[in-house]
Amino acid sequence: MNVALHGMEQAAGVRYYRNGDAAPGCPLLVRYADDVIALCHTRQQAEQVKARLAGWLEPRGLAFNQDKTKITHLDQGVDFLGFEIRRFGGKLLTKPSKDALRQIRNRLSAEVTALRGANADAVIGRLNPIITGWAAYYRIGVSSLAYNRLDAHVWRLAWKWARHTHSGKPRRWVVSRYFGMFNPSRNDKWVFGSRETGHYLRRFSWTKIVRHTMVAGRASPDDPALAGYWATRRERTRPPVSPATWHLLRRQHGRCPLCRGLLLYASHEPHDEREWEQWHTIIRKAVRKQAVATVMDLGTPDEQAAYHLIHACCRRRVGSSKPSTPARPEATRLA
Repeated sequence: MNVALHGMEQAAGVRYYRNGDAAPGCPLLVRYADDVIALCHTRQQAEQVKARLAGWLEPRGLAFNQDKTKITHLDQGVDFLGFEIRRFGGKLLTKPSKDALRQIRNRLSAEVTALRGANADAVIGRLNPIITGWAAYYRIGVSSLAYNRLDAHVWRLAWKWARHTHSGKPRRWVVSRYFGMFNPSRNDKWVFGSRETGHYLRRFSWTKIVRHTMVAGRASPDDPALAGYWATRRERTRPPVSPATWHLLRRQHGRCPLCRGLLLYASHEPHDEREWEQWHTIIRKAVRKQAVATVMDLGTPDEQAAYHLIHACCRRRVGSSKPSTPARPEATRLA
């Protein structure tokens, strides 16, 4: 699809200077796969761009989906890739769309309903990747209010699940069993968790808002000459891991000190909430399979033991006394 739609910007009349800035008065076009949004100065210009693109697509056997194609003012807003782009009081804001919020609420409700009869660890293990993935995708927008509302929704779901699981127990007993200050870094005694394992349910609002860094000029991830530029952008993006794991990744430049292979490697940054969810699950699985280990033979014998992030298959080579773990799974690579 990227090959077929290459050149769409020129067809729409977008013009750039050599420094990457757009020429004044020309429209701007943003495309991801087959989703396109054109930002124009006037309605007349928007109609002209639509006509140009329709004529450009016709020889390629493509056409606009009329049900999804419309011309609207930014004061009314437009949904694109799960975000609502709308101007409020002269200020342009990008926040999760109403449709995206409805979908995540319905999915969380369906997941918790399906887990009735399971234990708290099963609930936590199923919901945490969904929460982390969705929050990581929308963290570049104005999402704080949406995070707080979703946290309230998840808390109500967890409360209903606990009350349904122990319908014969009083409220005080349910609170003491499933709610408490499970996260030591948060002063919150209403976190849902498991007393047996110490695992707890994450919150959307724990994800820090990070504004998106604009891509330089017309840089394309498909340009081999810009591979270093995109690799540097990926290194600046923190994956959904704990602070300790993130510190080790940065200290080791993302590589295993034994085989020099990449750790928790991703060929590209996740593009949607499902990919972020997959990435979180993969990383959690890799760490659980002893990807982090304390080894003493990575330096001189008199050096103090230190933590290193290594592959599970490399761990066996340093003579671990623990039972051997399976070889490094391909799942640690997100294609």
